[in-house]
Parts: sequence; structure tokens; C-alpha cells
Amino acid sequence: MIANQTPAADYREIAGRFTQLVEGVPDDATWNRRSPVPEWTARDVVGHLVGWFPGFLAAGAGVTLPSGPSVDDDPVSAWRTMSDGVQAVLDDPASADKKLVNPHIGELALPTAIAQFFTTDVFLHTWDLARATGQDETLDPQRCAALLEQLQPLDDLLRSSGQYGPKVAVADDADPQTKLLAFIGRDPR
Repeated sequence: MIANQTPAADYREIAGRFTQLVEGVPDDATWNRRSPVPEWTARDVVGHLVGWFPGFLAAGAGVTLPSGPSVDDDPVSAWRTMSDGVQAVLDDPASADKKLVNPHIGELALPTAIAQFFTTDVFLHTWDLARATGQDETLDPQRCAALLEQLQPLDDLLRSSGQYGPKVAVADDADPQTKLLAFIGRDPR
């Protein structure tokens, strides 16, 4: 999260960019292109985000997000419906008093949990979707540097989770985006 920015504002910015990419996919064939995530297409990137987060919120905070069409049928509407629901939760002042409880992460304020786990995931997968669909892959360099700094101390935990591939070697003087992508196991080349 950017300093002095609320989880709601942060999500609005990150999800807004991801939504532009989703809406910028020109045709159904493009949705079937391979992404940088092994075994995933562009459609699967959206499917991952739409698929895991509603259950995480429901189980940990009792929050039910609206459900839209399946990603297979309409990835744009599926994403927008779910993402608009996340934004509504973050915009609701009552959410500040809610907690998310999870056996792996403990208890967190709901907006903090959304920022740490979902907004970050959306930001990282923005590059995957852009790369798969031939759109602008540029990520905010300050956010990349800040996120890399947050993730590096968790290296062993992240690798053992199975959610991140092995780090990719890059030059020491690489830009922040390249370093972040390499750290999470993407080959930025």
C-alpha cells in the first residue's frame, strides 16, 4: 500500500488498472493465450482472482461478495462484479471495525487483510494479464520497490507455500519491476 493511502483508495487504483486490462482484451482468442504463470491462460489469471478471494472473505470475515457470471462465460463481467463487491466492502465505514480471522495469518482488520492479500495479488497478476494479452506491462516502480522490500523477509515462507516459483536471476542494477517479478518467480525477459 502506498503511504498515506487508505486500503479503499489503494484497491481502487490497483483494481482500476487491472479492470482496464480485463476490458482491453480484444477477443475470445486472446483470453486463451498463455500467461507467464505456468499452466495458466489469461482467462485463468482472472479466474484465480475471482475464484479464491470470495471464499477467503466468507470464511474469515463472514463477508459475502456478489457473484457474477463464470469466468469461462464472461471474464469481464465476472471480474467487475467481484471487484466492485470488494470495493464496496472497503468503502463501507463499518468494515473498519470488522476482523478477518484465519488459522494461517491470525486476526487482522478486514481492510488490512484485503490490502495485504488481495490488493497485492491483483497488483502482481496485473503484469501476468498484461503480458498474456499484449497490453502495457508497466507497473508502478515505487510500488514494486515497496512490495519487494515487504516480501523479501518472507522469502522462505513464500517459497514453501507453493504459490511462488523459484527466484529468477537478474542484474543487481535491474529496475524495481524486474527485481520484483524475478523475486516472485517470473522471468521478466
